[in-house]
Amino acid sequence: MPTVEAAQSEQNQSRAYASPESTGGRSPLNRIIPAVLLLLFVGQCLWFMRTQSLTNDEALHIVAGTEAWRMNRFERWNDHPPLVFLLSTLPVLAKGGTISIGYDVRYADGIYPSPEVVAWYGRIVIVGLGVLLGVLVWLAARRMFSEGAANFALALYAFSPALIANFSISCNDGATALITFAVAMQLVYWRRTQSWGRAIGLGLLLGALLSTKFSLPAMFCLALGLVLILKPTTIAWNPKNWNWRQAIAMVAVSLFFVWGTYFFHMTKVEVKNGFVTVTSPNRTKATTGDTHKHFNLTAYIPAGEYIEGMGRVANHLNLGHPTYFLGHVSFNKGWKMYFPTVIGLKWPPVVLALFLAAIALGIAGRIKFPPDLLIYAIFPAVYFFIAIFSKVDLGERHILLVYPFALLFIASLWEYARRNRAIFALFLALLAVNAADVLRYAPGYLSYFTPFVNPATSWKLLSDSNLDWGQGLLALRDYQAQHPNDPMYLDYFGTIDPKIYGIRYTQLQPNHRVTGTVVVSATNLSGQLLDDPNGYHWLLQYPATILDHSLYVFQVPESASASPAAN
Repeated sequence: MPTVEAAQSEQNQSRAYASPESTGGRSPLNRIIPAVLLLLFVGQCLWFMRTQSLTNDEALHIVAGTEAWRMNRFERWNDHPPLVFLLSTLPVLAKGGTISIGYDVRYADGIYPSPEVVAWYGRIVIVGLGVLLGVLVWLAARRMFSEGAANFALALYAFSPALIANFSISCNDGATALITFAVAMQLVYWRRTQSWGRAIGLGLLLGALLSTKFSLPAMFCLALGLVLILKPTTIAWNPKNWNWRQAIAMVAVSLFFVWGTYFFHMTKVEVKNGFVTVTSPNRTKATTGDTHKHFNLTAYIPAGEYIEGMGRVANHLNLGHPTYFLGHVSFNKGWKMYFPTVIGLKWPPVVLALFLAAIALGIAGRIKFPPDLLIYAIFPAVYFFIAIFSKVDLGERHILLVYPFALLFIASLWEYARRNRAIFALFLALLAVNAADVLRYAPGYLSYFTPFVNPATSWKLLSDSNLDWGQGLLALRDYQAQHPNDPMYLDYFGTIDPKIYGIRYTQLQPNHRVTGTVVVSATNLSGQLLDDPNGYHWLLQYPATILDHSLYVFQVPESASASPAAN
């Protein structure tokens, strides 16, 4: 293989510092290719939206967003900052009072006018965010490499199951990937001139970062650390030479942005006679507690709901969460190999192989990565390292932000490959192989596993949002329409009452043996959230039909013995 010459590396670096206009004119074909790829991405997102029921967290998030808009209240499910939910519910808000969700303790027990309509209006903005991330990945790859490399990365992006799925549901994991990538991109642009205009822009993006997910303050601190030490061509190790003024300004702008997402609420904290009372605007009730300290104090805190939410998430991370991994359940510890294994099982093999090849060639010195790419890489590397030690291992979506950065490294391979016609042809073939592989799961992209995993037994490896996040109710409704006379026992993993989708069923409990048609969600089949993880393994002896990769329909013969508790 020929090595990449130093002159080519310098040329690439000059591209990285050039504006889009300075790279020269583009042919009409070069304009059409990225547009077509983005349309393919959107088409698959819409296909997903039309065929997948509301997932586990969506109804909660839609309720949280609409309550924030209509009541200026941030109370229920305050385990995420509000920015994404405010954006995603704008179409819901535009419909006025024609969309509503009623909630009891466990289920969304009433949705008007229908769950399909609510899902459509709650998801469509998220699709737009996915398009925006695709554009940013394309722009970043074009600046550092070439339009061919950018198109190659975007072609992989358009057929990435995790991106399609998480940009088709009303949740904030896709937005987390978008805003982290945007922060890294703006940081690279700011570094070149360190102008105040770009500094304010970066400050606004940092505010959006804090307002997207409570797991992102680490990325905020990382970005600020880089702001302090980065110079246009060097790194300032002496604190006297750090960019203190602009860093402080960015902090001020970002915190003001966060405050704005809470509608500039002021939370009153009052300590009196050993008790603390916390009152936020429009809350149904104040929060009280015993401080065990006898002093009096009254303070007002901007966006106190944000601090409350951070506390809840920190407590959750400390306590852990029931997690299923390779046939075993951990109730509060998690596994350090969880996310590396998730990448091996959930990333398309073409993407994973190309990414590893790029890293290997870079380490071997066959590819010279531009300095800008190394700055980009710091963000996913640090985030992935932190994720490895998390006690809350719930799915690929928690490390989704790593994926678009990996596509930038893959783009570097295009520059390497186009020098050799055989490798160039191989890369074009790999695009077709990747699309064919991903389409095996269409439109149920959320459940995608590598071809080396048997779809019938994927629940033995991973569950929850890796496989079954409650998205199969539309498929179950169609199945019941085809078998209208078969009574159904069901244990469904999700926060939507299946009756809202018109499904008739009898609730099934673990270890309650029944006969006839028995439907169990893959997550419940794994036992991740059950007191007895083996509670449904008695069904494995019977034949099963899999609906939407996530619901297992067992036919238990009448000759099988039923447990007394089920009768």
